[in-house]
Amino acid sequence: MLDNLGRPGRILLLGGTSEIGLAIIAALAAPRDTEVLLAGRDEQRLAAAGKELPFQATPLAFDALSVATAEPAIEHAFAGGPIDLVIAATGVLTAQAELDRDPPLAARMIDVNFTSHVTTLLAAAAKMRAQRTGTIVVLSSIAAVRPRKANFVYGAAKAGLDAFARGLTDALAGTGVRVLLVRPGFVIGRMTAGMSAAPLSSTPEQVGKAVAAALAGSRTQVWVPRSLGLLAVLLRLIPRPLWRKMRR
Repeated sequence: MLDNLGRPGRILLLGGTSEIGLAIIAALAAPRDTEVLLAGRDEQRLAAAGKELPFQATPLAFDALSVATAEPAIEHAFAGGPIDLVIAATGVLTAQAELDRDPPLAARMIDVNFTSHVTTLLAAAAKMRAQRTGTIVVLSSIAAVRPRKANFVYGAAKAGLDAFARGLTDALAGTGVRVLLVRPGFVIGRMTAGMSAAPLSSTPEQVGKAVAAALAGSRTQVWVPRSLGLLAVLLRLIPRPLWRKMRR
């Protein structure tokens, strides 16, 4: 998958310290000389994350809250050669109660979880379209299916990202560029620390293995765990009065 151009693969992880993004890379059956670009703000944390990977890792300056850094980051990444895999894992999770008290904070979360992906992935898609090959992995969520009152701003951002990814999939059909939309449920990790796990929870490692397996095939969407797909159908059918009474 990564060596389809007759050379070591190159991977770009947007959100270079993301537990899920790093778990995906670690689960890939890729050559040891694969180059990984870790895009983010904190160079020390990026360097530390790179040391945990079995590949050559290089930090790349990128600020998800600055639209102006999006295209330069993509330009810089592709300047070193074609990118075979882009993983869009930039994201934050802020409690709804905090967002209710601080609307500008809600806007910043939308910028990180949605807007930054639009700017970076449109730029990356154009580069991949020109090279006629490549894969883009987009991390959506079960929260995109039906936003809940407990975290509706987060759900709204993921719903926007999910719709964007599906539209991008259609726009790139026939170009040689593939989009894989990943919809995990509750993932136990740094982002959800202190929260009680929900049913059908998973770990970053489980998500990583599921995505790696999907990349080895031809799927365009993957639920983690797989049974979550059925739950998503049921969630859409719950009457709104009952939905409003749900705590999580």
